[in-house]
Amino acid sequence: MSVVVPVYNESANLASLWSRLKPVLEGLGRPWELVFVDDGSRDDSLAILREIAAGEQDRVRVVELARNFGQHSAILAGFKQSRGEIVVTLDADLQNPPEEIPRLIAAIDEGNDVVGGWREERHDQAYRRYASRLQNRLTSVIVGVPMHDYGCMLRAYRRHIVDTVVDCDEKAAFVPALANTFAKRVAEIPVGHDDRASGKSKYNLYGLAKLSLNLITGFSLIPIQMLSMTGIGISALAVMMAMVLIAHRLIYGPQEEGALWTLFAILFFFVGMIFLALGLIGEYAGRIYIEVRRRPTYIVRAVHGADGKPVDFQVGPGPDRN
Repeated sequence: MSVVVPVYNESANLASLWSRLKPVLEGLGRPWELVFVDDGSRDDSLAILREIAAGEQDRVRVVELARNFGQHSAILAGFKQSRGEIVVTLDADLQNPPEEIPRLIAAIDEGNDVVGGWREERHDQAYRRYASRLQNRLTSVIVGVPMHDYGCMLRAYRRHIVDTVVDCDEKAAFVPALANTFAKRVAEIPVGHDDRASGKSKYNLYGLAKLSLNLITGFSLIPIQMLSMTGIGISALAVMMAMVLIAHRLIYGPQEEGALWTLFAILFFFVGMIFLALGLIGEYAGRIYIEVRRRPTYIVRAVHGADGKPVDFQVGPGPDRN
């Protein structure tokens, strides 16, 4: 099995993470490897990871990205370097306990293709919990696979799911949602969630909103279809209003209704709808632009530890498995 850990400015947590993660992996009773992905950290994270890899040459690999490409791009880079028949993802901030990994593996062994962690009791600020709850509901509707917690990175995948996700080569991929669209059996189990020991979260409200837009435009045409239906409805309503006004004028003659402010309110509503439509169309056009440029999702500068083999810059199928 493989464990993929994306890392960005987590130097204060890495020693504790390794001291807790290694006994868990050794206690599984099966071959394992650990793939750290340094996502352009600006602190001492890379140096600490290389030190860990130096002491575990045969089982720990550090993938050094050229700059910060984002969490999901880092996970894709780790997926490509992984070799296990089961791949587990884990954040480096220790909010998701490594001790939960055996439960994920057990759920995979029961025949599931994807197993997600569900943080029932989250130790986050209130606005994060509410925003994540809304995003999880949105993701469940768009993907068509209901889950309580799409944002938890403590997850396990079978090899064929990992290879399919990597082969998709999407530039704005949301890995948990993408994996669920290819899985036949998906399970979710409650996992622990601790306070962040040190450092600060890499996701703010802007990041969550950006992720939601990526989900909407990356997995569904419903927003564009809704805009089309709204346009049809507005057109029908305009025709009905015109007929009413003509009938009113024929029956009662010209009158001053004094409904200026009502007209302004209606005008502002439709102006807002127009801007919303332009924004959504722009998101779709932007995704097309990003895809057709064919720029790499990430760039690997070096691979440290284990076999240390460099990988090419493009996202593609993973290396041969053990």
